[in-house]
Amino acid sequence: MNPELKKLLEQHPKLEYVDAILPDLNGYIRGKRYPVQMAHKIYSSGVQMPESVVLLDTMGESSDPSGRGFSDGDPDGTLRPIPGTTRHVPWGDGKTAQVLMRLECDDGSPCPVEPRAIASRIVDKFNELGFQSNIAFELEFYLIQKDPDSQGYPKSIDVEDPKDLSGATQVYLLDDLDLRAGFLRKVSEVCAAQDIPASVITSEYSPAQYEINLDHVKDPLLAADHCILLKRAICGSAADFGMRATFMPKPFADYSGNGMHIHLSLEDDKGHNLFCGETELGSDLMHHAIGGLLETIPDMFAIFAPGRNSYRRFVPDMFVPVNKTWGYNNRSVTIRIPAGDERARRLEHRIAGADANPYLVLAAVLAGAHYGISQKIDPGEASLGVNMSGETDESIPLEWEQAISRLHESSFAEAYFEREYIDTYCALRRDELKRFNDYVSAHEFRLYL
Repeated sequence: MNPELKKLLEQHPKLEYVDAILPDLNGYIRGKRYPVQMAHKIYSSGVQMPESVVLLDTMGESSDPSGRGFSDGDPDGTLRPIPGTTRHVPWGDGKTAQVLMRLECDDGSPCPVEPRAIASRIVDKFNELGFQSNIAFELEFYLIQKDPDSQGYPKSIDVEDPKDLSGATQVYLLDDLDLRAGFLRKVSEVCAAQDIPASVITSEYSPAQYEINLDHVKDPLLAADHCILLKRAICGSAADFGMRATFMPKPFADYSGNGMHIHLSLEDDKGHNLFCGETELGSDLMHHAIGGLLETIPDMFAIFAPGRNSYRRFVPDMFVPVNKTWGYNNRSVTIRIPAGDERARRLEHRIAGADANPYLVLAAVLAGAHYGISQKIDPGEASLGVNMSGETDESIPLEWEQAISRLHESSFAEAYFEREYIDTYCALRRDELKRFNDYVSAHEFRLYL
């Protein structure tokens, strides 16, 4: 018996099921549930799963992108356990465990369209620079009522009318954390049980909106694994309290959106932070990484903002990136250098929405930083002590269709993500956009009927 599974069963003898879980393109968890008596098969022979499962859109539809799904006969790949990820699931009835999986093709090679495999390739390319990357994610989310209203709109758990803004916004208010202390404690306990390094929790700029930070780790793929598993832990814990957690970028039009921020620093082989410089603005190496990230924003925007609702988040003067700016201790810029001990000097990439796939976000950020470092790209002047989020940059595609087209035409994306994946990703998103536009909403009836 696999040692991880054996240890799990010794610690939790009342387990009934083990879930083999795989994040898809949208970060949704797919997989299969095995009775505990058959769970050994997950580790010995793997789990058969159609390769197209990682190419489903947000509605679970297969659009046969690049001939994957229907045209190729929908072949199976094999899910293989990622070592060290077998864990008890401490929510629900407590009788289930899970193990995070990766997808292989029939010949044993990594599936070329699986997001984690995409990230792994770019991590390998980045590592050729000879630096040790140190990465952490931050996630913002709302807690909402379990059931929507009669029109399908989400209902806040704290505000009866989401359009009533009077007194509803109390950012960093500890009373808000106390109000949801049971839920937040549950999340922390789940993360501890699953070795997810969750740390600081804050109440955000809107009612029942929170942010949970993950500690930095020196394994980029592990950092993205943590992000995926944190999302799952948050949702499972919310369900135990009769609520829902949503990572939708803009669930309430009048409130702030949900972002996914990623922190990056680089070290040498002795553990010295290579982003440290003579001033708080960091080293030349850091500037080059920032330069690459800023230059490639338009090309990568469809990765950072993968769906229609994603683009509702990008509004001027809302501390959301809408241009190519950077600076020290300034939340209005796109790439922020946080204040603090220079030994912890790092950059914070603030573009991605909480709905984005963390593996693809990681891939895009490392690709941009690699490009900037290898080409020694100048990021321009830093923005200090002034609001930089008031004006949008026309080069950034702030409409979904434009972003998809920009990604599809990008030679940078092709060089790092490979043409097959870019074609497949864009074909899927274009089909999803078409289905979105084909849907006749209640609002459209109100306007035109």
